[in-house]
Amino acid sequence: MSENIFRKLLKKKRKLKLVIISILILLLIGLCVAPILVRSYVVKNSLELVGRSVSIQKLKYNYFTSTAKVYGFKMYEANKSDVFVAFDTLVVNLEPLELMNDNKVIEDLYLQGLSIHVKLTDSVFNFDDVIAFYNAKNLEEEEEDSTDFKYSLSNLKVKDASFDFTNNNVDHVTSLNNIAFAIPYIGWNQKEKSNADIKLSFKNGGYVESKLNINAATGEYDANIEISKLNLEPFYNYIAQYAEINSVEGLANINIDIIGNTNAPMQFKIIGEGDINDFNLTDKLNKKFLGAKYVHTTLNEIDYYNSRYLIKDIDIQDSYTYFQLDSMSNNFFRIFKIDMDETEENTQSDITENDSLYFAIDNLKVTGGVLDYTDNLTGNPFNYHLSDITLNTKDIENTKDWITINSSMILNNRGNLLAEVGFNPQDYYNNITFDIAVEKFLLPDLNIYTKYYMGHNMLNGDMYYYSKSKVIEGKIESENRLLVKNAKLENVKGGLYQLPLKFAFFLLTDKNGDVNLEVPVRGDTNVPKFKVGKIIWQAFKNVITKTVAAPINFLAGLVGGDPKDLKELEFSYTDSIPTEKHYKQMDKLIELEQKKPGIGIELTYYVDNNLQKEALAKFELGKEFKNETNQDYEKDSEAFEKFISNKMGADSLDVSNTAIALVNTQLLDSLNSNYTNNRISKVIEYFKKSNDSTKIIVRKADILDPEQLGSFPIFKIKYGMEEDILEDENQ
Repeated sequence: MSENIFRKLLKKKRKLKLVIISILILLLIGLCVAPILVRSYVVKNSLELVGRSVSIQKLKYNYFTSTAKVYGFKMYEANKSDVFVAFDTLVVNLEPLELMNDNKVIEDLYLQGLSIHVKLTDSVFNFDDVIAFYNAKNLEEEEEDSTDFKYSLSNLKVKDASFDFTNNNVDHVTSLNNIAFAIPYIGWNQKEKSNADIKLSFKNGGYVESKLNINAATGEYDANIEISKLNLEPFYNYIAQYAEINSVEGLANINIDIIGNTNAPMQFKIIGEGDINDFNLTDKLNKKFLGAKYVHTTLNEIDYYNSRYLIKDIDIQDSYTYFQLDSMSNNFFRIFKIDMDETEENTQSDITENDSLYFAIDNLKVTGGVLDYTDNLTGNPFNYHLSDITLNTKDIENTKDWITINSSMILNNRGNLLAEVGFNPQDYYNNITFDIAVEKFLLPDLNIYTKYYMGHNMLNGDMYYYSKSKVIEGKIESENRLLVKNAKLENVKGGLYQLPLKFAFFLLTDKNGDVNLEVPVRGDTNVPKFKVGKIIWQAFKNVITKTVAAPINFLAGLVGGDPKDLKELEFSYTDSIPTEKHYKQMDKLIELEQKKPGIGIELTYYVDNNLQKEALAKFELGKEFKNETNQDYEKDSEAFEKFISNKMGADSLDVSNTAIALVNTQLLDSLNSNYTNNRISKVIEYFKKSNDSTKIIVRKADILDPEQLGSFPIFKIKYGMEEDILEDENQ
């Protein structure tokens, strides 16, 4: 009995073992076949799974190490023939047990031969349908399951990747090849802060590196993006949509931080800095028209959503600009496709529409700039070279009532220009001021214009030009002073207006051989088709015409008794103390102060020290000339010039420079200082002596005042209310 039971149990045990072995064999076969089945299922159902057709050459899975391998993957375009994304090999090392904690963990991920092809046509990308597919799917999943999730990815490596972007709007393909990078860790946790670091290297050098930190629970994120040596040349086709250019060059370096919240994608802020080296743009004739050796910008804050742009500094070094003007437009308007008429009409409306815009620049600096100017307005090319351009200003804000910018430059490798420009940034077209001083501008540089418009050639001469101009609410008031030294002209045939310029210069020339012109300009920018150049030219014509039309009245103004006696006290460079005429003028000022209680009078002293030294050097040598020849150096200039040449031991056409070279420098400096101090002290002394209670103010102009350039020793007289003058003096 017991033996039968034992046999039955043994028989059942064998059957059970056979069943278990069969199950294990079936399970093993299933595990081996599973990747094939999964691959087949994914390929056949890819449209439902990922929204696009895909193909996979081979799929493997190691159940002991939880390592999945995918070979020959391709995702196709919507047309099911062109490849959108592909890769050769994908190796993923999973941690399946972590799925029980809703934590998707990948310990290693290796991707080789990845290629991505992105296309843009009009405003549609070739992946828009994929995004729409996943957005719809995510909405369904959120409705079904709102549980939190998290994942982590370690040791991500990408090798031999490529990226192509085809912009059909500009018929251009941008390619990045041989992309390789490694990311040590990417983490995501809906309840904790996650991060990801990426670094990509450019084929021709340089790299882009990003670091992202994001709090999935709150949506807050901060990212750092660093770009090194980004070549601007591949961006040519994009710029060419808006500009008629032939090439763009430069290397950009950018390091910015972006701070925001994923729940408000447009409300982000950017801070950081960037620079461009060796920037160049050429036009369709392959001529460089804009460039800079170095441009640097530091951003305090860029807030696009709130229209706030805060810039710490802009530093432009060794810039170059080529500006070509014609009767209708200029090369910049043509290159950048700007309509001049529309620009003028829309200026005021643009300002009004951007009331919410706020921008600020703490420091703006330009150094070593060059501008090449050319025009063909007269039928002959006029070329002018401006170099060593500097510009400096601080605290620019569009909400300010006034901004001031100072600049300087060298004119055609010879003359100097100093300028101070002030403007209301909220209405700069109708509210602006100019304070300009030009020194040693070579008159023959203007021959193309003087010959064309006035029928004269400038054979010789230096020009000093001072302009104080203001535009307030569109009303122009411009006071311009033109000082021309050693001018020589000749008449030529023709001239559009045939102005009697030579005769006018003869009348205007003083005993020093200089010409002084006062050219007031008035106008209104609110007048349709207003042109600044037109009213300035008309004002100059009026001065010349009136001078020639009434020469006697003009000459009479050079003698005593003229109202100009109350305008200024003018000395010659060799006057060390006031003359009798000066005392008479000062008597009139004392008398005016007494007869007009409450009036304020201020005398400001100006002198060009360099010109004064030239005159004093001649004066000192004139004494020696007088002792040796008993002649006056001012009356016998030819003999005096020969005298100086003999002392120098060489022929010289520049009497002033030669005279300075012959006189001791310390002596000249001492004489220059003594002459200035004597004039000022004598004027002050006379006012106090004449009226010990006088409130007339005498002061010396700032040494950097542009009006010092080219100035005779002169006390310019300013009138106003007594309290206003005293208040200005005390400030």
